[in-house]
Amino acid sequence: MIAGIETGGTKCFCAVAQNNDPTQIIDSVRIPTRDPDSTLGDIYEFLARNHQHESIEAIGVASFGPLDTSADSATFGTITCTPKPGWTNTDLTTMIGGLTTFRRSANTTGPIPMNFVTDVSGSLLGETAFGATQGMANAAYVTVGTGIGVGLMVEGRLVTGHGTPELGHIVVRRHPEDHFKGNCPYHGDCLEGLASGPAIAERRMGLVTEVEELVVGYYIAQLLVTITLATAPERIVIGGGVMKTPRLLDAVRKDYRTLIAGYLGEDHPSFRAPEEFVVIPELGDDAGVIGALVLAQDMLPLRGVAALS
Repeated sequence: MIAGIETGGTKCFCAVAQNNDPTQIIDSVRIPTRDPDSTLGDIYEFLARNHQHESIEAIGVASFGPLDTSADSATFGTITCTPKPGWTNTDLTTMIGGLTTFRRSANTTGPIPMNFVTDVSGSLLGETAFGATQGMANAAYVTVGTGIGVGLMVEGRLVTGHGTPELGHIVVRRHPEDHFKGNCPYHGDCLEGLASGPAIAERRMGLVTEVEELVVGYYIAQLLVTITLATAPERIVIGGGVMKTPRLLDAVRKDYRTLIAGYLGEDHPSFRAPEEFVVIPELGDDAGVIGALVLAQDMLPLRGVAALS
């Protein structure tokens, strides 16, 4: 059996499945994200209960960050300078790794292997294995929620290890009707400080819904243009709680088409058919935890998708 853990800014999703099919979840639980001790304690209890029933052979973790995903780093598996209060320098390896005190199956020895990617990279792994970017060597996943994150796949390999994409903190061109100062504790009016869920909630006293859609859509579209010009994805998947806002996806696609301005050629799908180039996740809210399960699967002899190894 394998385990997948997706930790997000507001909730965590934990699941176990058999190694041969990560999409068939045997047991799962959603846990509200609180302080590290309480949250990770609940995750540990879920894993321990399932591990005693049937041995867990590998654990994949897709976590909010910034997250150290470099396997040769002394702080591998640690959430570093996150804006989330109370979580800076949280060592997920130690807090989850207590599970290794349980006995593994008879034909295996040593600690249960663990691997880490950012939460949005986990969603990209899930979509590439079973969803909207299946079979694509170059793809991106954007999540707009408590924070704004980006996962990138370039030539069949996830961009991770020595640093991970932190494109939620890029500087964006101001919308002429936006006078919100931004709420990122590090940068103020970076993309996340202007268009994340908390930023939208804070700015609502000053913007009506229609203007809010135009402003937020304009900022997110700038991110998609940056991703397109930097990594040439075949498709961009965009998810997260903010993107469930009615009409926001249409506003993003419209601004994206305007901003790209036919630069890559009017036959390029990013200009000709943005509704096919910018899409919602086929796996819905399960993309991240399925990606974490794929990450766990890929550590075992019966490997996952070859492009992800």
